Order: sequence, then structure tokens, then C-alpha cells
Amino acid sequence: MADLSPPSLPTPYQWRAATVADARAVHALVAARERALPGGPTTEADRVAADLALPGLDPALDTRLVYDPAGLLVGRAWVHGGRRSAVDVHPAHQGKGLGSALLDWAEARARQAGGERLSQTLADDDRAAVELLRSRGYEPFVTQWQLEIELPAEPEVPGPPPGITWRFFRPGDERAAYQLTEDAFDEWQKRRKPYEEWARHTVGLDTFAPALSPVAFAGEQMVGAVLALNVPGTDEGYVERVAVRKDHRNRGIARMLLRASFRAFHRRGRHTCTLWTHSETGALSLYQGVGMTVRHSSAVYGKALATR
Repeated sequence: MADLSPPSLPTPYQWRAATVADARAVHALVAARERALPGGPTTEADRVAADLALPGLDPALDTRLVYDPAGLLVGRAWVHGGRRSAVDVHPAHQGKGLGSALLDWAEARARQAGGERLSQTLADDDRAAVELLRSRGYEPFVTQWQLEIELPAEPEVPGPPPGITWRFFRPGDERAAYQLTEDAFDEWQKRRKPYEEWARHTVGLDTFAPALSPVAFAGEQMVGAVLALNVPGTDEGYVERVAVRKDHRNRGIARMLLRASFRAFHRRGRHTCTLWTHSETGALSLYQGVGMTVRHSSAVYGKALATR
């Protein structure tokens, strides 16, 4: 197998593959990079750990960490499935060629894994990284928005439509929520996640908050869900997933569940709530309709990989 260490890594930096035990250090690096942007940190620690444990990701082959001479982690990259990637460089070490070297490695690893197209998500405010990707032939193809709503007073929750009931998430709801959300997301996502992968990024997160996550039912069937996270160290609520079964849409179920989650957050002293959505879901107008506004935007950039 070819050596896929970062090509031409600048002296005196060193690299190694990551392990799951590196999650905390990687999160500190990602947070430092996000703090340098106007939006501030948006990535939770348990999400970094979940990424390192993705099914099919082999840390020895699919990750690289870069260290400075003092042994501090200053850069990282990972590739999953030959099609998704992430590259982060600490702000104090940008402009030294680390980003280019890690991007070279990511593309080489994606080609070796059989990938034909590689993508990466960047905040619109991350101008240096956007410029680097564009200089390498990447083009944006999906827009993502972080939306927010201010909750100075406790929000009212509309009543359910006829035949619908709702309550907060309980143990045992996991499989039904998985089926519901994956069915809903099948309309735009590239592949259907197995339950274990889905759970690792939703109900399996340490920050998953059942008491803030309302679910709706038609009889015994779950037809709507808002899955929320209670993230420590912030005064904001965060909604991770919103889904309504296709045959129950346009009945006000999503609006009801969102308002119920917002009210639950407000009662716990969180007077702002946020969530992310993107252009392929077609849900932006839904969130704006419940009073949310765009706080930040980002884009997914993609590039066809030429064979070598």
C-alpha cells in the first residue's frame, strides 16, 4: 500500500494517524479554529468522537494529525468513504503550507479508497480555506444555514392537528425515530445510515436531551420528531434533527414540535435556540415561518478526483 502521509509536510512538523483517544485534543483544535471565525465554536466534543468512530473509517488509513515541535496538535484531516473530508489547521499555524499538505493527502486517500468526488464543508467566513479549495478546483454545491430564534418570553405551543398526539422522547423510541428520520432524509441524503451510525450522531450522544425532544404520533405510529441536544458551556438550545413522515406533512406538526422544544428550552433558562439546515432539504421556509432567522451560512464544496 502506498504511503499516504501528507505530501511535503513543512519542516519541522510531524504527523501520525489519529485514534479515538485523540477526540478531546482534536475537539480543542477544531474549537480554536472556529473561535477565529465570526460564528465562534459550533462543533461539540462528542461529535468529534462520533466522527472518529464512523463505521468504515479506519483511523490508521483515513486520518492524519499534525504536531509542531513542542508536541502540540496543530492540524488534522480525515476522509470517510472516499467522498467526505475535513481539514483543520490551528489559526497560529495557518499560512505555512499545512492546509495544502493535508488537502493533498485527503485527495490521495480518497482516490485510493475508490472515491470519484471529494467534498468538504466550510463556513462562508473562512475566507482563507475557501480560497484554498477554490484554487484547487472545488466548487460549492450545497448551501447550509445556521438559524436562530430569540425567546424573550415562553413561546406558545399550538394544539395538535386532528388525530395527532405528542409527548417527549422516552426510552424505547430510538428505533422508531431512526426509521422516521432516515425515511425523511432519504429524499436528499446520498446513503441510508445503519442504525448504529445514526444513533452515534443522535440519541447516542452524551448531549442528547430526551426531555427537550418532542415526538408526535398518529395512533401508535411515530410521524414526527424533533431531536434536541443539551450542550454544556452554552446558554443556547440546539435542535439536531427535525422530521415529519411524508404523508403527514403540511399539517403543522413540525411547527408544533419545534415550538414545544423551544418552550422546554426556555423553561430551562435557554432563551436562544439554534439549528442547521441546508438547501437540499427545502426546509428553510419552515424554520423562518416559526420565527427563526439566518445567523451564519456555509457551503459544501466538491471536486471530481482525477485518477493518477
